Amino acid sequence: MTAIHLEEKVLTILQDKIQLLQKSKGNIYLVGPIKLPVNLYGETVNFKWYCWLNCEDVTEINCNEVKDYEKIIEKLSSSNLALYQQSSVLVYGDFEHSDDAIIRFHSICHTGDIFGSKRCDCGFQLKQSMKIIAEHGNGALFYLANHEGRGIGLFSKAMAYVLQENGYDTVEANIGLGFVDDSRNYEDAITVLKTLRSKPVTLMTNNPKKLDALKSAGLEVSGREPIWGDISEYNRKYLQTKIAKSGHIKGESQSNSCCD
Repeated sequence: MTAIHLEEKVLTILQDKIQLLQKSKGNIYLVGPIKLPVNLYGETVNFKWYCWLNCEDVTEINCNEVKDYEKIIEKLSSSNLALYQQSSVLVYGDFEHSDDAIIRFHSICHTGDIFGSKRCDCGFQLKQSMKIIAEHGNGALFYLANHEGRGIGLFSKAMAYVLQENGYDTVEANIGLGFVDDSRNYEDAITVLKTLRSKPVTLMTNNPKKLDALKSAGLEVSGREPIWGDISEYNRKYLQTKIAKSGHIKGESQSNSCCD
């Protein structure tokens, strides 16, 4: 498929919905907000949705030299972005101006988020964080699409699952396949967060690496909200490994029998 020249009407509609975010290397294009009613535990909750594109995913374009987003949009039809993964963020309430906002950086989990796998707690954390944000009155859920398997990708994650069925824990399986335990990067998500909000945030996480990433980027974190749950016979070892080997912070309310 070749790139096409866009109609003026299309560009007029899009021009107020697209922002160019500059990074130290390359740029990000952010589109939104878009109204997104969500079925959350049987109730309709109205979020605002943004999606972003790292310009490195669009070939043959030097994004540092592109000031006109029309050239990027025209390139998309021939770039086959379905081969790449684009991340997005769900925003609720007056996220930009509210004094107290809560956020979550959620790594994609194909098996947990889509299929409802009990081998992890990701699907539970996804829905629960959306619920907490809505109940809090404002916040944002960042859905990070290039973080599958802590950064190793879906196919490698499937192989890691084979190793786990043969006695490996999650960390041992990733390392056994030649990866580090956790290779996730939050730079793009933090760039988008800084665009949407300048005030402090409370971070929903059990992972101190996410806290460190925000603080290292100069963001003010006003607090941390733990998000444990959905503990079962299927994911008990997985959760134990998170705490024992990956440094996740155990919640004070958790019984010792769950994750010790």
